[in-house]
Amino acid sequence: MNCVRFVVLLAVALSTVITTRAQKDETKPLATTNAPQASTTPVANPVSSFVKQQVTRYNKNMVAAAEAMPAEKYSFKPTPEMNTFAHLTMHIAEGNNALCTQISGAPAPTGEKLAEDNPKDKLVAGLKASFDFCATVLANVDDSKLSEPMLLFGRVPSSRAGALIALSMGFADHYAAQAIYLRLNGILPPTAQPKK
Repeated sequence: MNCVRFVVLLAVALSTVITTRAQKDETKPLATTNAPQASTTPVANPVSSFVKQQVTRYNKNMVAAAEAMPAEKYSFKPTPEMNTFAHLTMHIAEGNNALCTQISGAPAPTGEKLAEDNPKDKLVAGLKASFDFCATVLANVDDSKLSEPMLLFGRVPSSRAGALIALSMGFADHYAAQAIYLRLNGILPPTAQPKK
């Protein structure tokens, strides 16, 4: 009987200690050694700086997604009403060129227009070129003219800030579409690949 009582008392004591420690830990901020720390220094040009970071990130991921799709699957459509993967790739490149031209005021890139029936290598090259163009012409863009009015795609009243936001939103939207097309073909999108 004394042994049973001792075990019960020990279990209650351990439970109390563990619970107390857990409650104390809940009040501590979580800290990880590898987590990036937010700077307390104000960011110069926060809108344009963020979009420039997005250009770099999505250049890597969206080009990798276009490269991951096999050439014979560029004609793939999830449903008959939807665009092909080739059309999506062409659309991304054209959107990048149009918005980055408008945001920066730089002349549009010249060269042969992409077409949906172009081979994969030409569409991927056009996509890469569109990201290179955006990185180059946005390099000198800052937040000083965010309120400047403009028409997006020739018909949508906006501002330079709106165009920057539309560019960034377009990256997310189009990468999500690429990821769906890839997954429907049994291919993991670049951001879902296991870490090496």
